[in-house]
Amino acid sequence: MNLFNVYPLFDIEITKGIGCRITDIQGIEYLDLYGGHAVISIGHSHPYYVQRLTQQLENLVFYSNSVQNKLQVELAKKLGQVAGYEDYSLFLVNSGAEANENALKLASFHTGRRKVLSFSKSFHGRTSAAVRVTDNPKIVAPINEGFDVEFTELNDIESVRKILIKEDVCAVIIEGIQGVGGIRVPELEFLKELSAECKATGTILILDEVQSGYGRSGKFFAHQHAGIRPDLITVAKGMGNGFPVGAVLISPIFEASHGLLGTTFGGSHLACTAAISVLDIIKAEQLIINAEKIGQYLINELNKIPQIKEVRGMGLMIGIEFEKPVKEIRNKLLFEKKIFTGASGTNTIRLLPPLCLSKQDANLFLTSFKEIIQSTLAD
Repeated sequence: MNLFNVYPLFDIEITKGIGCRITDIQGIEYLDLYGGHAVISIGHSHPYYVQRLTQQLENLVFYSNSVQNKLQVELAKKLGQVAGYEDYSLFLVNSGAEANENALKLASFHTGRRKVLSFSKSFHGRTSAAVRVTDNPKIVAPINEGFDVEFTELNDIESVRKILIKEDVCAVIIEGIQGVGGIRVPELEFLKELSAECKATGTILILDEVQSGYGRSGKFFAHQHAGIRPDLITVAKGMGNGFPVGAVLISPIFEASHGLLGTTFGGSHLACTAAISVLDIIKAEQLIINAEKIGQYLINELNKIPQIKEVRGMGLMIGIEFEKPVKEIRNKLLFEKKIFTGASGTNTIRLLPPLCLSKQDANLFLTSFKEIIQSTLAD
């Protein structure tokens, strides 16, 4: 049996990682500025994280949600405190896609409606509200799984009003910062007006913070820059530093009942241990402050490079758009400078490094990036 070939793979086999550095099977070290699609939040192989998971493995328990799990309670308490949502409830799942699916279900159950409003170039883990941003004509979007989905442009509040005024939309789902769609940041005033429109029309506001959450933007959640409080918040990726874990943060307007939602693996002892460790490290090492500081430094320096069309993002979630495709630049960064980056679409390089990125490593990237841009354009 072969692997189903849906991912373009580099011929590099990673064997270990420490902090923002990863090493391949040949002993070559790379600077990791992508973190496996933003899942590495606290850095590779953090000693405290490894210690906590190792201890939990020695007392390995896997069981369903029909028995008490004190780790789930501890995680809910710590997440509420660090994120500033102590009055919300927590439902644990395995991934961002599963978190968004359950958030949409909750919204539909609560409102009795089945329409969903999403935004162009959004991506919600292949839920019904996802527009897959791709150059592959074989992929058709949106993928509808039981909801009537309507799309509008990001930051166009008038179009949103025209749709919500009918009061037949169960939920608006929006990313704190669009990831796959090119690191596009919703305007803060738009988010405030969107929140107000949702409240006025009885529409549930879902903030997808799967990629933009957990301190990446310089606040715990990207939407907190706008000072709003959504009805539902979905998280995953950086939540477990690579361990599969996701969640829905649920406002007090929702009433829980037995059987309302379900998951097989969500909230396992290992997943909770990983997630608790991440929160402990983020707090102890002030990684949110570091993300804001180093991220702003990178954005400021990138804006000085004349060949770049546009720099977008907040904190350590940065999109660098060029007029031309970035494949050659990205490959040269990887194979000549030994720096991993990501891409979004054809023309945008995506940076999603661990939140512990140092200024020294930021400068290493900037120097290498400028050299690659010069040599590529010269070619």
